[in-house]
Amino acid sequence: MVSKVFIDGEAGTTGLQIRQRLEGRDDIQLLSIAPERRKETAARAELLNGADAIILCLPDAAAKEAVSLIDNPAVKVIDASTAYRTAADWTYGFAELDKAQRAKIAGSTRISNPGCYATGAIALLRPLVSAGLLPGSWPVTINAVSGYSGGGKSMIAEFEDPNAPNYTQENFRIYALPLQHKHVPEIQKHGQLELRPIFAPSVGRYAQGMIVEIPLHLDLIPGKPSLAALNEALSAHYAGERFVTVASLAESGAMTGLDPEGLNSTNRMKLFTFGTEGAGQARLVALLDNLGKGASGAAVQNLNLVLGLDEASGLS
Repeated sequence: MVSKVFIDGEAGTTGLQIRQRLEGRDDIQLLSIAPERRKETAARAELLNGADAIILCLPDAAAKEAVSLIDNPAVKVIDASTAYRTAADWTYGFAELDKAQRAKIAGSTRISNPGCYATGAIALLRPLVSAGLLPGSWPVTINAVSGYSGGGKSMIAEFEDPNAPNYTQENFRIYALPLQHKHVPEIQKHGQLELRPIFAPSVGRYAQGMIVEIPLHLDLIPGKPSLAALNEALSAHYAGERFVTVASLAESGAMTGLDPEGLNSTNRMKLFTFGTEGAGQARLVALLDNLGKGASGAAVQNLNLVLGLDEASGLS
């Protein structure tokens, strides 16, 4: 059976990558709207209601408008915006969140694709909170760096186009200085945190790839968990997963650095536990492609699940 899929917003950074991953598949028929009709509400509504599944790659307001146009209850919606990531009636599209999440996604018609930074942060936090090693009330700090593609077309032009009005030659920049980044609410909710985490993102002069890290004072945490206990909890949580893997303490201990571009063009994420056993500190790190497992790859993974297809199709 061939499923009809419509990508609303396919000209954007995420939409283009999703389309590339779906093109050529014999189990997917991609629907498109004529460029001159993209702003016609009736034309969009026809496609939105005529597809088996749609992927929204739109700003929040436009995504909400698109959802309001859907009256066919059978249509499965995957939204890549921030609009529904904490909504109670939408399923959070991180299949590896816990053992029940994959089935929830497969049985849902409304899936919110996770944010890229949130994917890395939640991947580290959720297993430790669930295992009782990190209290949900713990004051968490998250540091991260992403390639500039995470900022969409405007930021890509800022770093790549000398003719752009805001062209920059900066190699590194911190941002979201008022501590109001859009990914924080979903990190708090799905990471099961009682306190709003401090999130310190930055962007580097490279196109894509991401490192998300959480430093911890282990001696101050109730129970004083060891590095080994943290690593074991992460390993147990993701045992058998195809896209999320956990480095052993030996592998992490032998490393002298980590390249944020190391998993580019994949739907993979790898987690690391850095530190010295007995020293009372840990540096938990997630490595992923902000446009892969952090965006388009996750969307295709969720699409496969809701359509009952091989979860890894188009994600090799």
